Amino acid sequence: MISSSRIAMHKTLAVVIPCYRVTAHIADVVAGIGPEVSMIFAVDDACPEGSGQFIRENITDPRVHVLFHEHNRGVGGAVMSGYRAAMEAGADIVVKVDGDGQMDPALIPIIARPVIDGRADYAKGNRFYSIWNIRKMPRMRLFGNVALSFLTKVSSGYWSIFDPTNGFTAIHQEALKRLEFSNISERYFFESDMLINLGNIRAVIYDVPMEALYATEQSNLKISSIIGQFLRKNMKECARRILYTYFMRDFSLASAQLLIGILLLLFGGIFGGVAWVHSDETGHVATTGTVMLAVLPIILGFQLLLSFLGFDMANEPKITIQPSMTLSDWVSMYNFASVSGGDAERDMA
Repeated sequence: MISSSRIAMHKTLAVVIPCYRVTAHIADVVAGIGPEVSMIFAVDDACPEGSGQFIRENITDPRVHVLFHEHNRGVGGAVMSGYRAAMEAGADIVVKVDGDGQMDPALIPIIARPVIDGRADYAKGNRFYSIWNIRKMPRMRLFGNVALSFLTKVSSGYWSIFDPTNGFTAIHQEALKRLEFSNISERYFFESDMLINLGNIRAVIYDVPMEALYATEQSNLKISSIIGQFLRKNMKECARRILYTYFMRDFSLASAQLLIGILLLLFGGIFGGVAWVHSDETGHVATTGTVMLAVLPIILGFQLLLSFLGFDMANEPKITIQPSMTLSDWVSMYNFASVSGGDAERDMA
């Protein structure tokens, strides 16, 4: 039986936990989830350790519901199964928490706050706000996250966010309804692909400062083995986003700046290259006019691309797609501080 308890603003909060080799940590993760959560969906993604059965036999929390995959579908496949179950159960907001103990369940109200109070459709953790927390992050993981952050900024259009692979997230049901799950990657590209697909529906995303916990857990993600795959997918999605946003959905001054800028750069580069080869072969020094005819288009093209980049950075979604809050919602929002604790109360101030 699913609990019908409600958090502030009369919204039901659900938690989805993808489970793969997490039997050593899952009990502590579930135990740390507070009373503000109405239901918990643990998804056994064909775990070789039998995480789902372990949860059924060792965890008695009535909010927990275990889902099983016959075949391994990856973290994205597990999370989307949990999303579907949460929506069917009537959840208004769904928080995704990893089962390996790296995320403090006590932060669930803080992660969900921007979505609950209507500031965002999707909120995610960001481990890069604190220099002290960055120092504790393994160097290879730090390097990989920084590189992937810049790639995802370009491909998703969310230039103000960082730490795209952070899996501590909260999403409103309205955003979930508009997403096409079949278009979202089920493997390690899932978190980045979520941002890209959220950009397609113009959802507002909010970064929440958090601290990750690094102890005995082992990450299944090897940066060296997936960086090439991430690069290819991000570049492909970047081209698709720009084509759709600036040439199919709309055509604006930024579209003209991008198109003309690329043409000028190509002309200047090709013309200058041909002139340089001709000058090298004949031994004749290129004239000032020839040099300027190559340099000026490159300079102008570069300036136009910079202008387009500035427009694109300012074009992040700013109006949420979730329903607007009523006056009673705003009143109830302040009651949420008592559930979240002192830290949440200070955060609202």
